[in-house]
Amino acid sequence: MADGRKKSWLRRLGSFLVFRIIPVVLIAGILWFGYSAAQGITRRIGEQVEASQRGNIYASTVTAIASTLETYTATSTATATATATATHTATASATNTATATFTATATFTATDTATVTATNTPTETATATETETPTAQAIAQVFATNTPRSAEVTLPALNTLPPSPTAAPSSTPTPLPTNTATNTPTATFTPSSTPTETPLPLPTLLLPPQPDLNQAAPTAIPTQMAAIDRHGYDLVNILLMGGDDELTNDNVTRTDTMIIVSINRTTGTVAMLSLPRDLYVYIPGWTMQRLNLAYTHGEQIGWTDGGFGLMRQTIFYNLGINVHYYAIVNLSGFKEIVDILDGVDVAVDCAIQDYPLISAPPPPEAIKADDSNLYTLPVGYYHLDGASALWYARSRLNSSDFDRGRRQQQILRAALRRARDSGQLANLPNLWSQGIEIVDTNIGFDDMLGLLPLALSLDTSKIESFTLGRGYHTIPWTAPDGANVQLPEPEHIIELLNDFYQPPTDSQIVIEGARIAVYNGTANENWDRVAAERLAWGNFSAYAAGIADRTDYTDTILIDHTGQTKGSSLSNIAQILNVKAENIVYDPDPSRTADFEVILGSSYNSCTFGVIDVE
Repeated sequence: MADGRKKSWLRRLGSFLVFRIIPVVLIAGILWFGYSAAQGITRRIGEQVEASQRGNIYASTVTAIASTLETYTATSTATATATATATHTATASATNTATATFTATATFTATDTATVTATNTPTETATATETETPTAQAIAQVFATNTPRSAEVTLPALNTLPPSPTAAPSSTPTPLPTNTATNTPTATFTPSSTPTETPLPLPTLLLPPQPDLNQAAPTAIPTQMAAIDRHGYDLVNILLMGGDDELTNDNVTRTDTMIIVSINRTTGTVAMLSLPRDLYVYIPGWTMQRLNLAYTHGEQIGWTDGGFGLMRQTIFYNLGINVHYYAIVNLSGFKEIVDILDGVDVAVDCAIQDYPLISAPPPPEAIKADDSNLYTLPVGYYHLDGASALWYARSRLNSSDFDRGRRQQQILRAALRRARDSGQLANLPNLWSQGIEIVDTNIGFDDMLGLLPLALSLDTSKIESFTLGRGYHTIPWTAPDGANVQLPEPEHIIELLNDFYQPPTDSQIVIEGARIAVYNGTANENWDRVAAERLAWGNFSAYAAGIADRTDYTDTILIDHTGQTKGSSLSNIAQILNVKAENIVYDPDPSRTADFEVILGSSYNSCTFGVIDVE
């Protein structure tokens, strides 16, 4: 009886599923698929109708764009002729006047013909004819404000010496000086070895157009500075820039950080030069203006090679330095680079005082100075992450733009040291793939690969550092718009730039050979590290030796173990560390492990860079 009831219940359940639930599901599925198919057909018809309606718009858009482009494709022919007259007066007693014609002919497969005539003022006479066959993708924008492409005058790709004024002009003109200053070498250097591999050729320079001396300008436009003499060295110059576009919404990228890194491939040495953002210079094709506006102006007007093209010509016109490559990064990119390296170690030799900056808080070790959120970072040795490094590199409340450039060079040294010591630099492909996503640059991977051996073997303490001195290399001036700017002092700047282009002199090599042990005779943590790095900036081989025999020294003691009376580095060390003559001890030791020993006292002052003291 129970089995009968169970079978009856199962039959009723099966009938319910078969005759009611399943048909409902099937009908719903059919309706759903039918609705989806109808939607797809409707959407496809709508897209076809919309594309048909926009056909005329697409055609008119193409026509409008094409009208703004230079007729420079594979279906056009253009012949450009530029005629120029140049007068060159040598610094000798003779005067040489020459007339030159530069003709450039470009041949393409064409149906249309256009003729463009332009006038250019070269700095030396030349006659040349060239033929160029671009691909179908070669489309160049025409900019009326820029030097015509058809009359480009370039420097040699390699760092060969320019011809003397009495030599016959070659087909590739080189810049001629228009100022009367002389570039006198300060020293000679005989390299210990010569590279065996042929380096890649360097990008050529489009010479800056000469200014219209009748144009209105806030101050007199200077004559072009002579190219700084390379003395036969193979130099690669890279301009590193930091932009502030994240801080403003005015569509202007001010390059407040500008550092030229000069790599001497002949001697295997490196030098860095910081350029103040307020340096008031002539920007070709524009007027007298701050140097930090040259890049964004070039981007906005479409200068040849963009912002870097105009910045490159500006630096060459005002400083006589040919910059070959550039790399620019914004604030977020700077922080990201430092964080990729897991931070950098920096010796803070001058206490820095400032408020938290946008996206850049003070380091955790900074001490709150008052209730106004003002912080002080004392003298010491710190590990900085990206945000803290940005605060240290940007701060200038108690310092200046000149000192800020010096601190930015510290960060670069520390970053190179970190990349090398951590092994990341040796793994260049991986580091490159990360960096290229952050940095805008024209440096190719092959170019960077060619510089890798030098970077791996370079002692960062031997990188020479140069900064301009306010009141000596520059003259403070207030522009008509009220801006406080710095006018270059050509005579003094040329001295600095000549040193910048020179490798270490013989006397510096002697200094580098002196081994200095620095002991901390105070209770101040890491002062030995700070003083050792301070000496490294003077091209000394110094190392932090740790705590001295006691920590209650008042005056700094300098012990000379060399026993030399001539050629000694004693006076240089004493000057850098502010050691008094009565605190110099002579103790010749033939079995010495260090040539000099320094015991720091509590009166030691590592800050000698014109930074305002903080309490």
